[in-house]
Amino acid sequence: MTKEAKFARTKKEKLIFDAALKIIKEKGFHQARMSDIAKEAGISYGLVYHYFKNKEDLFETILNQWWGGLFDILEGLRNSRTDVREKLGKIVQYYLGTYHRYPELVTIFITEISRSSTNLTPERLKKFMKLMSRTDAVMTEGQKGGLLRKDVKPRYLTYIFLGALETFISAMVLVDQSLTKDSQVGRLADAILDVFMNGAKSG
Repeated sequence: MTKEAKFARTKKEKLIFDAALKIIKEKGFHQARMSDIAKEAGISYGLVYHYFKNKEDLFETILNQWWGGLFDILEGLRNSRTDVREKLGKIVQYYLGTYHRYPELVTIFITEISRSSTNLTPERLKKFMKLMSRTDAVMTEGQKGGLLRKDVKPRYLTYIFLGALETFISAMVLVDQSLTKDSQVGRLADAILDVFMNGAKSG
């Protein structure tokens, strides 16, 4: 099943999902109304509730699309034989690549979750902790292999890495700067990795 198919079980569902991305990006989650989403999708107000119980359910579907794709990447890294730089690169590529393909999805994640405490429930916080735990494992692997410096705890290396990545994406979101080409995504991913790896490399 493709990533698109995970949330698009029907054409109507995809219409609602895409409309929700647009409306929530424009108005924010709390100001967005299901009637606005239905109008943007070109369907009746009542039909939205056939697919989603309420706005919170629709919002969770949006967030799960982000987390689901990211955790698929992280799960694949657990037993991967690829080197540490490539593993970290896959995380960077996910952030930048998703912003390139689905900018509204990433914008909502950044503005409504990552940079806002209002919508950060305990369950959503657990997903952040899971992300950090999986990234910690990559940092530990890099230290054991002599690639990353050992005078900084793996968790702190994780903070530096993810913090830099999210700050970069947040800045792109705040100025509404798009990524227009796959080659641009690749160059930026390499630049972010170079900055991190050069600063964190073992002496």
